[in-house]
Amino acid sequence: MKLIVGLGNPGREYENTRHNIGFRMIDQFASKLGVTINKSKFNGLYAEAVVNQEKVILLKPQSYINLSGEVIRKFVDFYKISIDDILIIHDDLDLPVGVYKIKQKGSSGGHNGLKNIELHLGTQDYKRIKIGISNNKNIDTKDYVLGKLSKEEETIFHKIEEMILVILDDYFQVSFSELMSKYNHR
Repeated sequence: MKLIVGLGNPGREYENTRHNIGFRMIDQFASKLGVTINKSKFNGLYAEAVVNQEKVILLKPQSYINLSGEVIRKFVDFYKISIDDILIIHDDLDLPVGVYKIKQKGSSGGHNGLKNIELHLGTQDYKRIKIGISNNKNIDTKDYVLGKLSKEEETIFHKIEEMILVILDDYFQVSFSELMSKYNHR
């Protein structure tokens, strides 16, 4: 069983913000799979699907991004999911808009949601897809990540969505190292 988690904040006021790119990608993947993320458990909205004969849970923690680890831990424990079968999709300030990176493991890079996940999972060794939102040093970081996407960013993210959906399809077909080799561009 795999757990794919999109990070974001619940509530209409956070829709289409930079911090909610993980939610957006999970919603798109659910739509592609023909499922709706409408079940609720452990302060998370989720859907179950089967991809390539493997059960997968698509999860949107509802505890606010900085407390995502608490929700993820509860799903991991309840469904007995291996850390190796977790994939987190999240925004990344250090990558330019339109750039993504697939990683096997690593530090939080200052991302409070990832810090909380590390705290609750007890490891940094979980898979992730980082999606660049860039960083505007002229705006307070909190205000920037919670800011709405510009029309230009929206156009770029629409293209990235298509690529992320292809990557997620391949996630169930090839090894993770193959996935990184195929899609990470230097």
